[in-house]
Amino acid sequence: MTDPNQARDQRSDQVQPNTAPATDGRAIHPNRQRRVKTALTAFSITAYITGVMLLVLVAEMVYKYLIMPEGQEAPGWFFFIAQIHGFAYMAFLIAIVNLGTKARWTPGKWIITALGGVVPLLSFFVERKRREEVKAAFALD
Repeated sequence: MTDPNQARDQRSDQVQPNTAPATDGRAIHPNRQRRVKTALTAFSITAYITGVMLLVLVAEMVYKYLIMPEGQEAPGWFFFIAQIHGFAYMAFLIAIVNLGTKARWTPGKWIITALGGVVPLLSFFVERKRREEVKAAFALD
């Protein structure tokens, strides 16, 4: 038979949950905090890239359809701006799914966050709001 004190000592060597409380008062496990922090970093990076590319795309469209003289051809590289924004938006959506599942967002929060990548300037505000919410909920530095 094993000694009860020895079993208790072995259990105390295991990773203990963080003392930082979640919004509902429960402690957050350090592994979950680490996963959420990593997902939050990816979300922030993709939100900024998507926002910048959307602004570049809007500027390109304004130039192409409002400023460029009639009959003049747009430069060929204009085509790539929309393509880059499209790929950046797909990466942004993947980052939303990654963070949303780890942070256990509601469906409404997912949709509003995803709309941040299609409305100019909105991705910057949405990213900041979600970052502050997640940092507070998971006691991140």
